[in-house]
Amino acid sequence: MNAPVKPSKLIKGATGDWEMVIGLEIHAQVNSHAKLFSGSSTEFGGSPNSHVSLVDAAMPGMLPVINEECVKQAVRTGLGLKAQINRRSTFDRKNYFYPDLPQGYQISQYKSPIVGEGEVTVELSDGETITVGIERLHLEQDAGKLVHDQSPTQTFVDLNRSGVALMEIVSKPDMRSAEQAQAYVSKLRTILRYLGTCDGDMEKGNLRADCNVSVRKPGDPYGTRCEIKNVNSIRFIGQAIDYEARRQIGILEDGGVIDQETRLYDPNKGETRSMRSKEEAHDYRYFPDPDLLPLEFSEEYVSELKAGLPELPDEKKARFISAFGLSAYDAAVLVVERESAEFFETTLAGLADKARDGKLAANWVINELFGRLNKEGQDISSSPVSAAQMAAIVDLIGEGLISGKIAKDLFEIVWTEGGDPRALVEERGMKQVTDTGAIEKVVDDIIAANPDKVAQAQAKPALMGWFVGQVMKSSGGKANPQVVNDLLKSKLGI
Repeated sequence: MNAPVKPSKLIKGATGDWEMVIGLEIHAQVNSHAKLFSGSSTEFGGSPNSHVSLVDAAMPGMLPVINEECVKQAVRTGLGLKAQINRRSTFDRKNYFYPDLPQGYQISQYKSPIVGEGEVTVELSDGETITVGIERLHLEQDAGKLVHDQSPTQTFVDLNRSGVALMEIVSKPDMRSAEQAQAYVSKLRTILRYLGTCDGDMEKGNLRADCNVSVRKPGDPYGTRCEIKNVNSIRFIGQAIDYEARRQIGILEDGGVIDQETRLYDPNKGETRSMRSKEEAHDYRYFPDPDLLPLEFSEEYVSELKAGLPELPDEKKARFISAFGLSAYDAAVLVVERESAEFFETTLAGLADKARDGKLAANWVINELFGRLNKEGQDISSSPVSAAQMAAIVDLIGEGLISGKIAKDLFEIVWTEGGDPRALVEERGMKQVTDTGAIEKVVDDIIAANPDKVAQAQAKPALMGWFVGQVMKSSGGKANPQVVNDLLKSKLGI
């Protein structure tokens, strides 16, 4: 159970504070080569109606055949959400008419879903942690797509998506702000991508959210909710929820009532608009699909799938903190994407002393590499600097062969030209000067040339930084900073 809502999460209204209550239904496209009940391709971007079998088109007499890989992916996802895997589940027909739903019904799951209750731990930007309960996860088939921009008088139907497997992940109404909802979707997307059960590509429609929003006075019973359908970006989820909550508060404070309805979010106008009155379960006339047998799992089947799960982000984050002394923030940044975590781990594997330089490696991967990738609009998969090269740069710093400043110059060379960092340091004379005698001569010359600065530094030791800067400048940034500091303290009597 989460703690009471912080006052900062409440919305100020004309009649006092209001509390949002948010639950999300996430539709995640299952990673599989074939559809849920046919062998048609799920590849994105095919020409219209090029990935459609007779089953997908609902031709008479065609029978669905379950794709076991989709079932396995749903079970893996349930396990990753610490959820109950139901040993027996059934498929149902959900009856409604859309032009892009050829059967006139959707094969879904109603009373007996494949996955039961679970939970997701979500960390917020202010350091607060909440737990969002998972109500259920069920498998269902997607509908096709209506295309409205090909003709001024006609609408075209593309059935390429028809029959593609979806996991509908239904949360409990445990979120109390748009930020919490966004953080939940982001965390869920990360878990799915680690598991390899959904690629989470929201631009392609592979992850979509239905947002259930209601408002109430703190401590009151739940209010009437409205559902915002098919929101396809984390930014839009936040905007849609905020707008909808304020719309409902305005109606209630004017003495009106909230109609339970389905709404759409218009990102261009930044507002939600009514789509249709909200259907209840009985409106869909659910009944067991007569063409599909129940799914029944043995304990061994589920255990085998569980044994094959990868290390998930929360466990990986905890290991990074305990094994390498990383801060919770740095560890969280590294595990957001599986590819980023793998890059960091490959970098660690290449270090001569993981215990010594793990934290240094994290700083370089996050600040230098990720920072440069963001600036260039690239992701880790296209990084010009490999994990092996990054490990070599960190090793050179750890060994005292180059300073942090030289390392930044070296990183730039590797980014633009490539090459072996250790060889580049040798070839280009970039080694740090650690010879105390050579550095001492530079220190003595600068002290002798600046007697007024010496007096100032002796009166105010913080001014020693000026001398450090002059020595580093004179040595071309190659003097060992620790040696410089020790010599200056000794010679200035600080």
